[in-house]
Amino acid sequence: MIQIDALPAFSDNYIWLLQDTAKRRCAVVDPGDAGPVLKWLEAHPGWVLEDILVTHHHHDHVGGVQALKQATGARVCGPARERIPARDLALDDGDQVQVLGMDLQVIAVPGHTLGHIAYYGAPLLFCGDTLFAGGCGRLFEGTPEQMHHSLSRLAALPAETLVYCTHEYTLSNLRFAKAVEPSNRELGQRFDDVTRLRANDRITLPSTIALERATNPFLRTAETSVKQKADEWKGHSNPSQVAVFAALRSWKDTF
Repeated sequence: MIQIDALPAFSDNYIWLLQDTAKRRCAVVDPGDAGPVLKWLEAHPGWVLEDILVTHHHHDHVGGVQALKQATGARVCGPARERIPARDLALDDGDQVQVLGMDLQVIAVPGHTLGHIAYYGAPLLFCGDTLFAGGCGRLFEGTPEQMHHSLSRLAALPAETLVYCTHEYTLSNLRFAKAVEPSNRELGQRFDDVTRLRANDRITLPSTIALERATNPFLRTAETSVKQKADEWKGHSNPSQVAVFAALRSWKDTF
């Protein structure tokens, strides 16, 4: 059994810590800061950091990689199409990598960055800044077409898939989602649940693909109500799901 914990970093990042408790070995996902990981290792003598998984090149995801590599000798796995510090294994769409005895499938998800990848091994998904709980990443490098396609690939994963994204953005994302779909009852309930969690400084992750399909507007571009709100925002009809997505993303950027 793999245990997964979140190591908070910066103001709203999570470094995911995967633990094989039987063999006292671990892996981390997107360590933007080496400090929280080194502190955990210091508090757990005898544990070995075997792997560092990276989803994309932004500093808040790779800033601690070099120091962790130097301190532990862990294997650094990251996207082939981006410059990743100390990378040992370059991964692209369709590749597989074994981590702590698990086979993880690599899914290319360009949009937030051009070389962004996600790691999937049922029922776990580590998706970096592509799919967020209740939202999606900004388009810093990619196009709406790329991001919509990437999100569609992730949305097609099994409903029970656990979504481990890398930021605590859920409450602000759901505020926007409610503006898009004020009549969505499941969204309203989720907003209330997340509001209570954050009021007690509790983490809102992981999510599930089922919950995202039901409440995340960026996965609901085929819904008539979502299209109507996107059309209102743009002041004209959006003729395709990609156009609806682009309208929603531009709205969210200024929300």
